[in-house]
Amino acid sequence: MKTMRKNAIIFLLAVVGCTTVPMTGRKQLLLVNNQEVLTSSFQQYDEYLKTAPIAKDKANTDLVVKVGKRIAAAVEQYLANNGMADQIQDYKWEFHLVADAAANAFCMPGGKIVVYEGILPYTKDETGLAVVLGHEVAHAVAKHSNERMSQQMLVALGGELVEAGTSKKSALIKELAPTVYGLGAQYALILPYSRSHELEADHIGLIFMAMAGYDPHAAETFWTRMSQQGSKLPEFLSTHPSDDSRAAKIRSWLPEALKFYKPVF
Repeated sequence: MKTMRKNAIIFLLAVVGCTTVPMTGRKQLLLVNNQEVLTSSFQQYDEYLKTAPIAKDKANTDLVVKVGKRIAAAVEQYLANNGMADQIQDYKWEFHLVADAAANAFCMPGGKIVVYEGILPYTKDETGLAVVLGHEVAHAVAKHSNERMSQQMLVALGGELVEAGTSKKSALIKELAPTVYGLGAQYALILPYSRSHELEADHIGLIFMAMAGYDPHAAETFWTRMSQQGSKLPEFLSTHPSDDSRAAKIRSWLPEALKFYKPVF
C-alpha cells in the first residue's frame, strides 16, 4: 500500500510538473487549476468587502490605490515584455484600505489586496507604502496561496491524488479555500504564509517597487520601524525572520532591485 501511494504521488508530480516563480526562478508544485482558485478568491473577496469597515480617509485610500496600481502596471509590463504575461492572466487587481488599527495587510489570489490603516504610521509616506504593496503584489504573482492550497491538497488526498477527478479537486478547492485564505466569520483572519514565502515576497517585492519607480532602499527602514513596535509581534511580521536577518537579506537583494530602479519623482 505504501509503495502504491508513493508511486501515485511520483506519477502525479511527473504529470503535473513544476512551474517557475518569476524573478527568483524557484520551482513550485501547483496542483490546482488557477481559474478555479481565482473564481473562489474573487467570490470570497467580494463577501469580505460587504462587511469590512472601509476606511473613510479619502487621501490615504487614494494613495493606496495609486501606489498599488502603479506597481501592478509596472509588473504587468515587465512580464509582458519577457513573455510571461500568462503568469497573471485573468488577474483583477484591487486595492482597498480598511479601518483597522492592526499593522497589517494581506493579499488573496488574483491581485485582491487589502491594507489596514494601522500600518500607515509605519509606512509614513508613498515610498514606504510601496514596500508593503510590492510585498503583497509579490505574493499574488508568485501564487503563494495556490502553492499552499496545493500542499494541503497533497496531504488531504494522499495516495488518491492520481485517481482524483476534476470534480473531486474542485470540491476540495472549495473546502480548503477558507483555511488557505483565512477569511472566516471574523473579517480578515488571514493565516500567515510560511517563512519561505514571506522571504520570497520580500525579495520579489523589493524588485517590484523598484520597477514602479520607488527607491528600494526604503524597505530596510520600513521593516526596522515595524520591528520597533514593542513586545507584541504584529501579524505582518509573524512568520518573518529576525530583524537582523531580514535587514541582511534586503541589503543583499538591493543591487538586483536597483537594476530595475528608474526614479519617477
